[in-house]
Amino acid sequence: MQTARPVTKPTKQRKMLYQAPDHVRHRLLAAHLSPELRATHIAKSFPVRSGDTIRVMRGDHKGLEGKITRIDLKKYRIYVEGLTREKVDGTTIFVPVHPSKLMITRLNLDDKWRKKILERKQKAQKKPQKPAKKPKLEPVQKPPETAELKQPPEEKITEEKVTAAIERPPKKRASKPRKKTKKAAAEKKEAQAAETKTEKEPKVQRKRTKRKSAKKTEEGEG
Repeated sequence: MQTARPVTKPTKQRKMLYQAPDHVRHRLLAAHLSPELRATHIAKSFPVRSGDTIRVMRGDHKGLEGKITRIDLKKYRIYVEGLTREKVDGTTIFVPVHPSKLMITRLNLDDKWRKKILERKQKAQKKPQKPAKKPKLEPVQKPPETAELKQPPEEKITEEKVTAAIERPPKKRASKPRKKTKKAAAEKKEAQAAETKTEKEPKVQRKRTKRKSAKKTEEGEG
């Protein structure tokens, strides 16, 4: 099925309009529906046909209502009852109007195919839109719960326990060894140093022997 491609170049737009086939031209001859028809048929616009009643929304004939008598697919114009003008020679002719200046107030539903088109549009509009899928959130790992400290069961105080606690002799604390003072430590070091000196033997210094210098003789030099 051919469709009109969206183009932006003016020359291509004019060429597309002049060379468009009839089924595309029929779609381009669409007008807005009135608020009442929009609420009932759930559609914003619809292609016009002969027999529809329209209202002119812009131009010199604004506010005029009438039925469509003829549609010119070649020139993209619509002719409405009552929308006429007099020529210089006195004859009256219909004034052509572009569909963009019209609003449909009543539809001609004699054609069963046109009813089916409206029903199809209603179903398309009433279809519930699928909600966008939410991204799946990864499960957050909970920190391990701190183990509750179990308190020991309260013991009942009896008379026997009280008497045993009174008769029990107090425990003697073990005496800690006294810390050595600095003077005692210094004296101990001096004593150890003196012992090491006596144990070490004195070093014997060896005398170096002088080398006998060789006497040079006059003969030997020669």
